[in-house]
Amino acid sequence: MNSRWPPAVLLLLFPAFTLFAADASVAGRITDPQDRPVADAKIHLSTGQDTISDVNGRFRFDPVAEGAHTITATAPEFAGAATSFRIAPGEVLTLDLQFTQVAARTDALTVTADVKDHDIRNPDPAQRVMARDEVLDANPGRPGAPVSIPGLPTETASGGIKAPQYFAPGVAGDHGEPIAQFIQLGSFLLPNNLSANAHGNGYSDPNIMVPAIIESVETDGGSFNVREGNHSVDLAAVYGLRQTLKPFATLTADYRDADLSAGWKWFAAEASYGNGLLDTLEHRQQYKLNGLRGWTLGAHSLTALFIGYYGASRIPGLVPVNVPDLHDTIDPRQHDQTHTGEIALNDVWHLAPNAELQLSGFFRTYNLALYSNFGDGLIRQSEFRTENGGNAAYVRKLNARFSVMAGIDYFREAPRRDDLDRYASTDPAIYGPFEKITANNITLNFLTPFIAIDGNILRWLHYNLGWRRDQIGFDNDDLLNPVNSFHRWQGINSPKATLAFVPPEALWLPSVSLSFGQSFFTNDPRIGAGTGQGSLISRAHAWQLVAGKTIGRTDLRVVLGRVTQEASLAKIDPDTGLQFDEGPGRNRYITVSARHRFSAGLLQASFSKADARGLSDGTPVPEAPRLIADVLGTLDRLPFHLRARAQFEEVGSKPLGDGFLSVPVREFRGALARDFASGRIQTAIHFQIASGYSGQTTEVLALPGEGEPFERVVGVYIPSYAALSFSYAFGRRHP
Repeated sequence: MNSRWPPAVLLLLFPAFTLFAADASVAGRITDPQDRPVADAKIHLSTGQDTISDVNGRFRFDPVAEGAHTITATAPEFAGAATSFRIAPGEVLTLDLQFTQVAARTDALTVTADVKDHDIRNPDPAQRVMARDEVLDANPGRPGAPVSIPGLPTETASGGIKAPQYFAPGVAGDHGEPIAQFIQLGSFLLPNNLSANAHGNGYSDPNIMVPAIIESVETDGGSFNVREGNHSVDLAAVYGLRQTLKPFATLTADYRDADLSAGWKWFAAEASYGNGLLDTLEHRQQYKLNGLRGWTLGAHSLTALFIGYYGASRIPGLVPVNVPDLHDTIDPRQHDQTHTGEIALNDVWHLAPNAELQLSGFFRTYNLALYSNFGDGLIRQSEFRTENGGNAAYVRKLNARFSVMAGIDYFREAPRRDDLDRYASTDPAIYGPFEKITANNITLNFLTPFIAIDGNILRWLHYNLGWRRDQIGFDNDDLLNPVNSFHRWQGINSPKATLAFVPPEALWLPSVSLSFGQSFFTNDPRIGAGTGQGSLISRAHAWQLVAGKTIGRTDLRVVLGRVTQEASLAKIDPDTGLQFDEGPGRNRYITVSARHRFSAGLLQASFSKADARGLSDGTPVPEAPRLIADVLGTLDRLPFHLRARAQFEEVGSKPLGDGFLSVPVREFRGALARDFASGRIQTAIHFQIASGYSGQTTEVLALPGEGEPFERVVGVYIPSYAALSFSYAFGRRHP
């Protein structure tokens, strides 16, 4: 070893060294002609083994039989690379590869992770990695999620400047508490959630990214990875970014909306303006700047990220469901404005062929000024926050069957003037003064050590064990009622474990994995109009069983999950300023999915059914989706050189509380594209055919001429649309 280990650590690890005898193995790194790491390259060993390079271009095979072998690497943008080698019994061989030529034509790369495809950084076998080319723009030219993640529908306010809400099976998803989101920066998972938001917790905002820079989207059960902390109860989504952009400019427009984006090498920009498709004009404007740059300096791989974002619009907002010809706002005063600035840096220091140290840091600002109508009158929310943090993680592969990772995270989030106001009158005709409900300065400090070990007990039995300790400081400075201010530290342990049975591909047996994890999310520390301090942390326990098998070119998978969450006093009701009393709750779900790859494209489908209930009275959890169905297909060899993308999503009817049910939501999105001038020009038509309402809930309100207000189902109308896009790629192109 190149580093000296303390005697106590060696004593603890001695049983592991004796248990895992070293087999022959091959590990290495694949780089491009400029010696930069290439992620998601397919690495093939002549024994029939395959793997995919990680974000740092690293790969490994173990065990490897003694003798002579050939190893090849392929990636969409490069000509193949290959080399031959000979390995002895028990040898640990380091073998680096480099692409020397750029491919004449770029083809899409598809990776579907299976139970056997995991390592110490990615222990969850339910993850899916999707090439950007296969994921549709969620709403081209319109705000919200930049891409659609199959099986995870989004709900976005009609104005779309606020962050969209992601939904997982049986999870309400309101403000994202059980769902975490990250941006992949080198080997660092940059957190993208907004805790202690002006209305709730846990918003995750992909709005800030230009769609063209997103290369992949990965999802996993967040409870089982020590690198994923706050909000990773039911799910974690990771956006992978392109290291390099070919110069391009794209214009997308319809008769009410227009979007212009452009990129060159490491920089991308986007500007959009739109009026939506409802009667009240949105006057929406958005501006985005994204920069991603990588360098290799000796043993260091550096990656820097810059994000600038500004958005503003009017919000047509909630309308009563099933009221004929009312696709418009019930309060014309609504509008929102937000801006974000962020800079982050990651350094992967390759200390040795089997050891590396990761050092990362980031700083972010965020602002929100929102006027919305939630049924009981106009609500005003505002805040300005700063976030900063750092990470240090050491990863070492001791031999072919045992790896260790240890590190520490620091994160500080500080919302200032986290205000919530409302009009004293619920009559839209009366413009009375705002009534102050909350006004707080909040600081959340996270200090989190973590450790994980990963390896094989037997040849077919793989394990990953992890532990993280989140020590969290809550500072709540109540500017309206100083007596409610407090400072408190609270800690939580989160053990993680995954055990996987991975038989050889030649056998008919499926790969099976069982995972357990304890996780948590931080609640809103404000007391608001309540009578006492709420629950600062909500704990959860999660189990997951995954079975998968590849038959021919078809990947089949079944995921069974169970999450139990403790009771907590959390979030602030925007109408009353009171805290929500939530839980205890239990969510059980099953997801069945299949993906088939063929020469002209792919077809994948998933079906999720969930049962989410409160354990105290057995009633269904309001607003939690019971059914999510998704079908995605691509065709790249249509007549006249056309290419097609299509996706159908359905979110079934769900209970809203007080005996109300939501209206099912169905969306069919598609795109038809064709290249001209040897790929320099691309034209496409994008469309959506939709029915239903986003953000469905219940509110007490009255329409003009109806008399007294009463409770009814409301939502944001989802329109159908069609848009055209024109994209021009600069530089030489080859047929």
